[in-house]
Amino acid sequence: MRTTALKSIDPMKHSVLSTVFFSLILVASLAVADTPQSFSAPPSAAKATAALPLVAVSGNHFVKPDGTTFVFRGLALSDPAELARKGQWGRRYFEEARKWNANVVRVPVHPEAWRRLGEEAYLKMLDEAVQWSGELGMYVIIDWHTIGNMLTGVYHRPGYITSRDETFRFWYTIAERYKNDPVVALYELYNEPTNRDGNMGPMPWGDYRKLIEDLTFMIQSINPRAIVLVAGFNWGYDLSQVRYDPVRAGNVAYVTHPYPQKRREDWETNWQRDWGQVAEKYPVVATEFGFMSAGERGAHVPVIGDESYGEAIIAFFEQRGISWTPWVFDAEWSPMLIENWNYEPTRQGKFFRDKLRALNK
Repeated sequence: MRTTALKSIDPMKHSVLSTVFFSLILVASLAVADTPQSFSAPPSAAKATAALPLVAVSGNHFVKPDGTTFVFRGLALSDPAELARKGQWGRRYFEEARKWNANVVRVPVHPEAWRRLGEEAYLKMLDEAVQWSGELGMYVIIDWHTIGNMLTGVYHRPGYITSRDETFRFWYTIAERYKNDPVVALYELYNEPTNRDGNMGPMPWGDYRKLIEDLTFMIQSINPRAIVLVAGFNWGYDLSQVRYDPVRAGNVAYVTHPYPQKRREDWETNWQRDWGQVAEKYPVVATEFGFMSAGERGAHVPVIGDESYGEAIIAFFEQRGISWTPWVFDAEWSPMLIENWNYEPTRQGKFFRDKLRALNK
């Protein structure tokens, strides 16, 4: 049998060829792994994990895609950072809200907590809130929970301190993150604008309206379907300026916080004058209201009241198609809707739980 002798390979050539070969593999792998991102790319969007019908504005109502009117009736929650501090953050909290038959939850984000936890950690909790809510069939209102006069930079308490710059950055991040998720139905831009009768400096409606319009322009440039919520003056209560000088943008709804002591009885006459008339032209959402007796833990002005107020306010809402979320689904912040973390309802909790169960079909 003939055999062919193998040619000997020059060791130097072998070394060079090996180096070139492995260099090519390394370059190719890096090219695949390190796909460049555009410098102008926006913040990452969260992946929608639950499907709820998109809610839109039509006249003075919210509507679903089939054109049927939709009323948000649910619960105002605690700040996720506060719930985490208490050891109460988790899916169960949202399951308990759903047991009350809520179709929406309002999630307040305090500026101080947003800074303290950091954007990454806080967004993780918001993602969880949106996921759990959607899976349970509830929409989400995200609320920038500041109180005070952003025009002068004077705020009610340290936890509410923010700035125009921070507010715009917050809503830029939120709008980009949830632009594809209909579970996040409403963007509550500014919890309670107030200047305490001038003690926090001037707060002309026109200047405040322009601030809101600038925020709305940014958010709706990112997500043209976004619905913004605009609060009235006097701690979010008074919308009387809207009759003469509404926000100049589409997909706008208005917010009131009509606690019982904001006006003396003849409530209905005062409510109609101060904010009810807005519901004749625009959607309105009462994102905070509620009551407790003077002797209960945490009682303070303006929340002292009883079931007569509860019956009056719910009847007023229902006659006008106004959406509502009573404050607050917490065992410590007041007026509490629950007595403890076994989720036993307080006096007002029982009242509003029964209304949710009766009215949300």
